[in-house]
Amino acid sequence: MSEIMLRCENVSKQYRLGAIGGTTLKEDLQRLSARLRKKEDPTSKIGQKKRPISNEKFLALDGVSFEVKKGEAVGIIGKNGAGKSTLLKLITRITGPSKGTISLNGRVASMLEVGTGFHPELTGRENIYMNGAILGMSKKEIDAKIEEIIDFSEVRQFIDTPVKRYSSGMYVKLAFSVAAHLDADIMIMDEVLAVGDMAFQNKCLTKMRQSAQEEGKTVLYVSHNMNTIRQLCDRVIVLEKGKLIFDGSVEEGIAIYMNNSDSGSNVVTLHDKTHLGNLIGGAFMESMEFLDCENATVVSGNPLKFKMNFRVDRKLEGVKMRITVKSRDDVPVGISISDEVGSFDAETMASVTLAFDTSLLAQGIYYLNFAVCQYDSNGNPVILDNVARACNFTVINRQDDRSVWSQMWWGSIKFPPMKVCEAEAKNIN
Repeated sequence: MSEIMLRCENVSKQYRLGAIGGTTLKEDLQRLSARLRKKEDPTSKIGQKKRPISNEKFLALDGVSFEVKKGEAVGIIGKNGAGKSTLLKLITRITGPSKGTISLNGRVASMLEVGTGFHPELTGRENIYMNGAILGMSKKEIDAKIEEIIDFSEVRQFIDTPVKRYSSGMYVKLAFSVAAHLDADIMIMDEVLAVGDMAFQNKCLTKMRQSAQEEGKTVLYVSHNMNTIRQLCDRVIVLEKGKLIFDGSVEEGIAIYMNNSDSGSNVVTLHDKTHLGNLIGGAFMESMEFLDCENATVVSGNPLKFKMNFRVDRKLEGVKMRITVKSRDDVPVGISISDEVGSFDAETMASVTLAFDTSLLAQGIYYLNFAVCQYDSNGNPVILDNVARACNFTVINRQDDRSVWSQMWWGSIKFPPMKVCEAEAKNIN
C-alpha cells in the first residue's frame, strides 16, 4: 500500500467579508484611546466616519476530504472562486482551517504566486539558501544542489543580483528551480508557470513528471490550462463553490469541469469582463447577443449571427470586428475578420450585426475572443478594444452528418470574412 503524504478530512474555511479588526496592536490602542476620550478615530481614512465592519460570512471551502499518495501528481481544477488557492494556502499552513484537519507527511515546497518566499533585498543565491533553511536543510545539503538549481533556472548571470530587480519571468524560473530541486516531499504549484515562456513551461512540466515518477515526490498542481493538466497529472480533483465535486481520472474530471463552465447564453454582458491591455482605446464593448438561435447553439454550416454593442469614445474610421475561435482547452482554432463595419462619431453607441461562417467547424463547444480594431497601411491590426474568452457557443452536426472531427486534427484556420448585416450608431447623450 502506497504511503499517504497528504490527508484532508472535512476541511472548511470561512471568511468574514469586509474590513474587520485592526492591522496592528498600535492602531488598536490608538482607536481605544480615542474612543475613551470621545475623539475621532485617528486611523480612519479621510472622509470615513465609521469603520466598516461586516457580519456577512463567506464559505470558501465546505467539507473537502481527499488523500494523496506518494508519487502521485494531482491536478486541482475549477472556476475562479471555486476554492483552489484557499485549499493550497491551508495545505501550506499559510492560514488555518475553520473546521476539519489536514495531515502532512514530509517537507512541503510551494509556489502559490510569483516570488512567494523570496526576500526582495536578498540576491538569488541568498534566497536559495534561505528557502533551503526554511525547509530544514543544512548548508552542506544546499551546497550540493545549488549549481544544479542555478543551471536549471537559466538566471546564472543575475544570480548575485537582488531579486527585486528580477522580471516576473526570472522570478518564476528561480522560484520553480528552488522548489523542484530542494529536498521537499510535496511540491505545490498554483498557476505560476503561466508567467514563464513556452520552452521553460515544457522544461518545468518534464521536471515535475520526473519528480513524481522517478523521485517519488508528490505534486499538487493548480491550472486553468487543461493541456498541462493532461501532460502532468495522474488524477484530478474538481472544486465548485468550495465543494469537492469530483476526484478521479483526468479526462473525466476535465469533462466535468468543462461542462460546468460551458453555460451557453444568447445575451452576454461584456462591460464587466477583462478588457485586455496594449490598446489605443476609442471603443469599449458593452454587450453582445446571438441572433436566430437558442442557447448559443448553431447547426454546422449555418451562419452564427450576433449583434455587438460598443461605445465609441472618439471619432473612428475604417472600423472592423475580429473574432478568434478557440477550443474548450483554449487551443486557437482560427480567426475571422469582418469587412469594414463603418465609421463612427465620438460619444455614440454603435451596434453592428455580423454573420460568421461555421461550415469549417466540427461539432463541439467553442469560445470567442472579440476585438474592435482598425488596420494600418501594412495590414497590421490596431486594437481599440479586446475581450478574451468572452463567451462560448455550440456547433451541432446536421441530422445526416455523423462525422466526428478529432481535436488532434485541428490547425490554424483562416475563416472567410464575417458578413456585415447591419451597422448603426446612436448618440449617447
